Amino acid sequence: MVEASGFGSMPVSTLTSESVATIGEAATLYEVADAMAAAGVGSLLIGERDAPTAIVTERDLVTALAERHDPTATTAADVAHHALVWCDGEATVAEVAEMMMEHYLRHVLVRQGDRLLGVVSARDLLGAYAARDWEDAEE
Repeated sequence: MVEASGFGSMPVSTLTSESVATIGEAATLYEVADAMAAAGVGSLLIGERDAPTAIVTERDLVTALAERHDPTATTAADVAHHALVWCDGEATVAEVAEMMMEHYLRHVLVRQGDRLLGVVSARDLLGAYAARDWEDAEE
C-alpha cells in the first residue's frame, strides 16, 4: 500500500493540466501516432473533451503494430480501452497510485463534478514522487 502521509496526501488535481489531447474514433493508427507525437503525450482521449468514450495509449499503439494490424485501416476505436477509470480531483496522489497498481493501468481521468480536469499518468506520479524525494535529499 502507498503511504498517504506527506506528499502522497496531496490532491491529484495538482498534477493535472487543463491540456487534454483528443482524437476521433475513426483516426488511423498513423494519425494516432502523429497526434501523440505532436502533443507530446502518451495517451489520447477519444470523443469530446468533457465526454470521452475511450482512451488510446502508446501501449495500445505498440501492441497493435506488434500484432501486425494495418496502421492505415485500424482505427483508434479498434485498439482503445472503452472502460475508462476516473477519480475525483480531491483524491490523493497515494490513492490514485494505489488505484493504478490495483487495476494495472497507467492513466486515470481526473474530474471535478461533471468536468474533466485532465489525465494523470503513472509517469506523472513517478515524476512527482521523484521530485519530492530529490527536494528532501537536498534539505
